Amino acid sequence: MTNTKLKTIALIAMFIDHLGHFIPDTPDWFRWVGRISAPIFIFCVIVGYKHTHSRRKYMIRLYVASVGMALLNMTINQFVYYPQKVGESPIHTFYITNNFFSPLFFISLLICLFENRKFKFIILLFIWQIVSMLLAVLLVENYDLLQLNDSIANYMFLGSLLGNFFLTEGSVLFILMGSIFYFYHGNKLKSSMAYTLYCFAMIIVISNFNDLKGHFWDIVIPSMDFQWMMILALPFILLYNGEKGIGLKYFFYIFYPLHIVILYFIGLSLRF
Repeated sequence: MTNTKLKTIALIAMFIDHLGHFIPDTPDWFRWVGRISAPIFIFCVIVGYKHTHSRRKYMIRLYVASVGMALLNMTINQFVYYPQKVGESPIHTFYITNNFFSPLFFISLLICLFENRKFKFIILLFIWQIVSMLLAVLLVENYDLLQLNDSIANYMFLGSLLGNFFLTEGSVLFILMGSIFYFYHGNKLKSSMAYTLYCFAMIIVISNFNDLKGHFWDIVIPSMDFQWMMILALPFILLYNGEKGIGLKYFFYIFYPLHIVILYFIGLSLRF
């Protein structure tokens, strides 16, 4: 199975997942299907990074897409929030927080720094995670700069804007997943074993640290209860044949924000 076919499968699964996320009264299994999407996309990013003609341009595209998506989300969220503020619509916290470009960019950035032995920059990057986290908490909890009545949407926006992977979709969980696919790339047995252990570890974390559910987990990953189902992505990943396929790279960059915005406004109209 080519890289393009893999991404197409992930895209279909993602679309079904987002139908379940945005549109009310959809079956639970819509969200279950979507669990295979992120692992496949992350795997494809590792493949893309390794085989792209220009890693610099590849990372710039992901970065621009990440920041652009964050700005688009906040613009729409502010547009939706203003009628609540002036009393023209009911108060709610139904905002866009999706920005899968951010973890994909961070994964490629960390790989780049690691391969080029920029360990000082890696240390500085982790220091910045602490600094930017404190800055985000300060801005969200103490200042009403972003004007939204949902702190999760504010944190996710600042996470992408400030470059804090703790406050991006999937957080460190997706970073760890990307590390597995990177270090065991080309070895299907080892990557399968490592990925399977990773999924089982998620089950243990969920079952033993259920009390931590709430604000933190909502920011890290909102579908934590059934995230272990991403193990079902493994058979598709193992079918990868090393071929690129027809590409369609810009299609995926365009489809992601477009379908989220459309589904969001459909869901908003059905809710309020």
